[in-house]
Amino acid sequence: MNNHPKISGIHHLTAMTSSASENLTFYTDVLDLRLIKKTVNFDDPYTYHLYYGDSAGNPGTIITFFPRESLPRGNAGSGMVTAIAFSIPTGSVDFWLNRLNVHGVKTIEGRRFGEHVIYFKDPHGLSLELIETPAVHLTLNQNSNPKQAARRIAGFHSATALLKSLEETRSLLVNLMGMELHDMQDNRYRFKMKINDSLGNFYDVVIDPHAENGRQGAGTVHHIAFRTSTEGEQKYWQKAFMDNGFSVTPVRDRKYFKSIYFHAPGGVLFEIATDPPGFTVDEPYERLGHELKLPDQYESMRSEIVDRLPKLHSNRKRDADLLSNVA
Repeated sequence: MNNHPKISGIHHLTAMTSSASENLTFYTDVLDLRLIKKTVNFDDPYTYHLYYGDSAGNPGTIITFFPRESLPRGNAGSGMVTAIAFSIPTGSVDFWLNRLNVHGVKTIEGRRFGEHVIYFKDPHGLSLELIETPAVHLTLNQNSNPKQAARRIAGFHSATALLKSLEETRSLLVNLMGMELHDMQDNRYRFKMKINDSLGNFYDVVIDPHAENGRQGAGTVHHIAFRTSTEGEQKYWQKAFMDNGFSVTPVRDRKYFKSIYFHAPGGVLFEIATDPPGFTVDEPYERLGHELKLPDQYESMRSEIVDRLPKLHSNRKRDADLLSNVA
């Protein structure tokens, strides 16, 4: 089994939120991510599916949201990913503390596994972290402004799941998915995907036998997707998981990648997503995120869908002026 494919990092994470416009403003204007794709939920075409990432929407940088207006808050409990961590360059912590403070975002500083961490929440309660990562400069791309590149989010660092027990998940991650137990700190176990230069190559599991079960809603993660390079490797994973007793979906064409899904032990929804074809299949790099892109099966409903979707507003110009003092 030494020659089987490797999971090469986190592909994307998808969360729930309760206001499309507030979500857009926070992730583009505050966190300075690019709106990569504006589309709709495959299962609910009257709900946006918004994708944010680096300038090209590379795997390992993509956070996505299902915004359902006025959706009640969820509970990020056992059986869920409870925190999403982004990598920031060494020396950028003060910039991010100032930037978040200007926007009224409460922050806490700490250290974990020897790394400097900023903890905070988005406007709808999703737990986020910025982690100073020395190797980040190796992954920054397509940014012509060196000063901006020296402080902006590069992509994912890790994700944290809360579970009541470890052993079945450890077996899945290590024996089947090829990760290694990289470190431990109190009740936190860090697993590492074995591609060293990948963004988002850590998956942390916190164990609390008494943790309250999670409940989906605004401010919670819906699923975590891991990367695979090709459709052939994805088929390998589909068979491997099924052969080990997991109930795996058929391959689903998500236009920008292909996906399979299954629930890991403890309840976290796992996706295995292909790197290709990427987000430029239906609009050029320069125009990513500008137009509403619909799955082919909903194109005939475009007028009705557009009428029912909430209007999106962002305050980027206002906030650019506001943040000039910390730029």
